This record gives sequence, C-alpha cells and structure tokens, in this order.
Amino acid sequence: MPADRRGIQPRKQPRQARAEATRQRILTAAAHVFAEYGYAAGTTNRIAERARVSIGSLYQYYPNKDAILVELVTRHLDAGIAAADSHRDGQLPDSLEETVRLFVRTSIGNHLDDPQLLRVMAEQAPRAPELLDKIYRHKQARTAYVHDLIAGHPEVEVEDTQVAAQLVVATIELVVHQLLAAPDPVDVTRFENELVAMLTGYLTTAR
Repeated sequence: MPADRRGIQPRKQPRQARAEATRQRILTAAAHVFAEYGYAAGTTNRIAERARVSIGSLYQYYPNKDAILVELVTRHLDAGIAAADSHRDGQLPDSLEETVRLFVRTSIGNHLDDPQLLRVMAEQAPRAPELLDKIYRHKQARTAYVHDLIAGHPEVEVEDTQVAAQLVVATIELVVHQLLAAPDPVDVTRFENELVAMLTGYLTTAR
C-alpha cells in the first residue's frame, strides 16, 4: 500500500513520562481496534475512544492511522530482531535440529499475541521506505548469521549453503506469518515440530 512518507511519520516524540503513557495508550488501543474491526473500519475516532483521549490529542502524536500502523509494525519487527539477536550472545545447541528448533520457536513466539492484528500488519501496513529498508537489513543480517552456522556444521549436507541460508530464513518468516495469521487456528506444537523436521531434513539430506 503506497503512502506519502510525510503522512506516516509520528508528529510528536514524547519527552515526558505522561506524554509517553498517552502514546502507549494510543498504540495499545489501535492494536485492539485493528484486530477487532479490521483496518478499514479501525478509524482514528474508534482508536481515540478506546484510548480515552480526544481525537485532537491523538492527532498531536500521529497524523493518521497509517502512521499508527507503521509504528505497530516497527515495534513488532524490533521485538523480532531483539529476540533473534539474543541468540548471538548465548550458547547454541550442538544438535542441528535443536538449533533449527530454537530459531523456529523464537519466530513463533513473536507472532502469538494476536493473529487478527498480525493479518492487518502483514496485509495492510503502508510500505514505508524506512520500514522496508529495516526489514531488508534485518533479513540480510539474519541470513548471514544462519549461513555462518550451517556452513560449518558437521550435520549439514547441502552444498550451496548460501542459498540454503536464504531458504531457511525466508521459509521460517513466511510460513510462520501465513499460518499463525490464518483464520483457522493451527496447533502450535505440531506446527513447530513439522517445520523443524522439514528444515532439518532439507539441510541434512545429501544431494
């Protein structure tokens, strides 16, 4: 969804605790409104009412609901980046299967809060240039990290580890997004097990 970049930037960055609390209320209310009514019917009036602020106060922080949704997506992305980066400083399992499971479980955990809101973010968020750039840079860094892990792992049989790393990262991202955001609920434990088995089998099968 194209959008005027100037129209999706927050208008006001809170400098005081009270202002930050108001902004948090607006974002929390927006998440509930978008999940309940969808994006088209999730108006700024409904968001302001749910947040218990005047519509004028809301517009002091965000020029429109596009800007609110972009911030929600950015926060979702930041949470995923933080969760993924936490593995870099920790000890990974020796088993390839358990390493893959750690990546899959982390991604699933970042998408369990509200499937309806996840659908709105995935399907209707404005494609802001700075947001797309952030997504691209995160994917590149994640792919490089996974490549380093599988390139030197004794259980990996796939020859083209660069393409393999791209496939692993893209598969986890896309499949987790699609299935957890689907209208029909999926059993998370079975989903995790099957996705781990699929990726581990791909990486450990000699061609």
